[in-house]
Amino acid sequence: MPKGEGKLIAQNKKARHDYTIVDTIEAGLVLQGTEIKSIRNSRINLKDGFVRIRNGEAFLYNVHISPYEQGNIFNHDPLRTRKLLLHKKQIAKLMGETKNTGMTIVPLKVYIKDGYAKVLIGLAKGKKDYDKRETLKRKDQERQLQRVIKNF
Repeated sequence: MPKGEGKLIAQNKKARHDYTIVDTIEAGLVLQGTEIKSIRNSRINLKDGFVRIRNGEAFLYNVHISPYEQGNIFNHDPLRTRKLLLHKKQIAKLMGETKNTGMTIVPLKVYIKDGYAKVLIGLAKGKKDYDKRETLKRKDQERQLQRVIKNF
């Protein structure tokens, strides 16, 4: 299965609006307790999430996974920092890109692939306000063109 395919659980549409995605990498998530059950119930929010590399390891910050309703003392902190499973070469590439070029790493999608929770992270460059407006104009023009084609 190519990266980004599987049962889609959550998507970060704000990241595609605010950033230009240069490259994507699929990473595994290290979860605790009932987190996977909450993810399978689509109780995850990627909106404010970002990835930071510390001590040669990648960590996912500000991703909210709601506590599992049927869980008891085994529930987890919803905003805890979660480790990402990546190869050393991938981490070195990400670290080099973020330090040298001022890019950031954002989570784009969370999905279930072969029973495991995966996150698609993107190496992103921030957009200016005028770039965002230009993108919205282009999308609107394409929609109008599709409507005209559909009517004829």
